[in-house]
Amino acid sequence: MTSSLPTSTDRDNPTSDLATNCWFLVGSTASGKTEVSLSLAEKIGAEIISLDSMAVYRGLDIGTAKPSQEDQQRIPHHLLDLVEPTVEFNVTEYVNLAHEKVSDIRSRGREVLFTGGTPLYLKSLLRGLLSGPPADWEFRNQVEQELQQVGLDALHARLHQVDPLTATRLHRHDKRRIIRALEYYKITGQPISHQQTQFEEGRPAERCRVFVLAWPRPQLHERINSRVERMFADGLVAETSDLLARHGSLSRTAMQAVGYREIIAYLESTCDLPETIERCKARTRQFARRQETWFRSLSECRWINQQTGETPLQVAERVCAAAEAYQTH
Repeated sequence: MTSSLPTSTDRDNPTSDLATNCWFLVGSTASGKTEVSLSLAEKIGAEIISLDSMAVYRGLDIGTAKPSQEDQQRIPHHLLDLVEPTVEFNVTEYVNLAHEKVSDIRSRGREVLFTGGTPLYLKSLLRGLLSGPPADWEFRNQVEQELQQVGLDALHARLHQVDPLTATRLHRHDKRRIIRALEYYKITGQPISHQQTQFEEGRPAERCRVFVLAWPRPQLHERINSRVERMFADGLVAETSDLLARHGSLSRTAMQAVGYREIIAYLESTCDLPETIERCKARTRQFARRQETWFRSLSECRWINQQTGETPLQVAERVCAAAEAYQTH
C-alpha cells in the first residue's frame, strides 16, 4: 500500500498530500466539532476519521466526548476505541493507522474528513512525522522529580544551554515540550531544533481544507463549563471508577485525558466533588487555550468564527463556501 502522507521527499506531490486532498475540521474542546462534522460529512460525502489522541482508548467515553452510537450510525467513524487504556499510544502509531484508513475510505469513492482537537496529530498529518527516539520514561520521571525541586524556569534555562533555538521558541511554562526537547538532546546528543525544520514548514491556508471552529473566549468558557457539568451528570465518576476496577491503573498517555486524573484524586479522597468539578473546568479551559495556540501556529488553518444561534448545518455550509472560494482562485 503506497503512502499518502507527506514526507521529506514527497511533500510537493499532490497525490500523496493529505493537507490538500482531505478535509479537516478541528477546534478546541467544546467548540462544537462533533455536531458540525456530521452535517459537513453529509454535505461532502465523507467518512470521519477521529483526530483525538484520547478517543483511541476503549472505555474513555464520557470524558473524551466520543460520538454516540447514533452519530456513528449516521456517519461512519474511524480510529475510535483502538486500544485498552493501559496501553501507551503515540502519534506514529496514529499516523500509520490514519494512512491505512484514508486509503480504505478513498477506495470506496468517499471523501475523508478528519475531526478532532489533537494539534500534534493534525500537524503530523499535514507536514509528516517528526522523526525521533521513543520516550524515555525513566528520564522523564527524573525530570519531573527535579521539577518539584527547581521549578519550570530552571528547566527552561537548562534547555537554553543545550538548545537555545528551541528554548526561545517555547514558552517557559510549556512543560511537556521542554521535557521532550531535553529528552531528545539526552538521547541523541543533538538539539531537537535540528530535526524540526521540515516539521515547521507549512503551506498557505488557501491551498488546504483545514478549518478551525472558534468561539469568543467568554462563550467558549461557558460551553466548557456546561460540558464538564454534563459529563459529571452523565456518569464520569462511575466511568472512571469502573476503569480503575477493571484495569487497576491507566497508562501515562491515557492519564493525559482531561478529567480522569482529577476524578482519581477525588476517589482517593484528596478533594471533594464540587472542588473536583471546578478543577476539571479549570484544566479544560487551560487545555483549550493550548489547543488554540497550536492551531494559530499552523499556516494551513483557516478560522470559522461561530455565532450564537447558528445551527451545525449553517456552520457546515460556511465551511463548504470557504473551501469553494479558494478553489475558484
